[in-house]
Amino acid sequence: MGELLALLSALCFGITHFVNGLVSRRHNGLTVALHAQLGGTVLGLLLALVLDSGTASLADYGWGALSGVGTGVGVAFLYRAMSQGAMSVVVPVSDVGAVALPVLVGVCFLGERPALPAWVGIAAVLPALWLVSQNSADLGDKQRQAISAGVPSALVASVGFGVQFLAMAQVGTDSGLWPVVLSRVVSVLVIAAVLASYGARWRLTGKPWAATVAAGALGTLAIVLYLEATRQQLMAIATVLSALYPAIPVLLALVLLKERLNRRQAVGLVCAALAIGLIALH
Repeated sequence: MGELLALLSALCFGITHFVNGLVSRRHNGLTVALHAQLGGTVLGLLLALVLDSGTASLADYGWGALSGVGTGVGVAFLYRAMSQGAMSVVVPVSDVGAVALPVLVGVCFLGERPALPAWVGIAAVLPALWLVSQNSADLGDKQRQAISAGVPSALVASVGFGVQFLAMAQVGTDSGLWPVVLSRVVSVLVIAAVLASYGARWRLTGKPWAATVAAGALGTLAIVLYLEATRQQLMAIATVLSALYPAIPVLLALVLLKERLNRRQAVGLVCAALAIGLIALH
């Protein structure tokens, strides 16, 4: 069950980033990130009021707040990266730290020991993400520079997402959803600070606002699913499966934007599917 929850989390994360990536093409990515997290905060609050039955400790709130810092940094710089470069490149790049940091901490400091098939699956994830991000070799130098323009911001986002996954996995099993609510609130404050430092516009209206808020709510659902997955599964396994979300924007771009899949991307998606199967065999 933990594997399924983590995969559903990846699906929600992928849809969230695809929708907000589209909006970020026409509007400032930091502004999009702010409104997305506001939408996510509202859903988190509603879920906590309706479903919450746990009791969180001070440590749980601390981990939730730290996760919110990671979320704020990750989302702000990912959407900034998507407004600068190609979605199919910056989203997988933003995922490297999200995969590596929690797995390394889980194995080195928390004593987690995935089985051999799961190790092979984990090892297949990074090549899969790299292959999924590859564009056609016949692009000119200027096109390649434009595509990779958002990579520095995506690397910053990568560290943020790693902190998000790692910290949220430390929240206690009986803590309920209020640490998630706190993480959303903290993420809004972090994004607002980044937004102010860049002097970007604060307002977003109309259909782009509605799409962004809805996608942000879906992002909160993703983190709730991930939290539940870590309670039923090793953090290293749950994180790797949840972090497969870059495959979703690529697939949605194929179906909805009529983009073409090159051979490397096809191999990358096959590697991702094999990784899921191997991890599920743990």
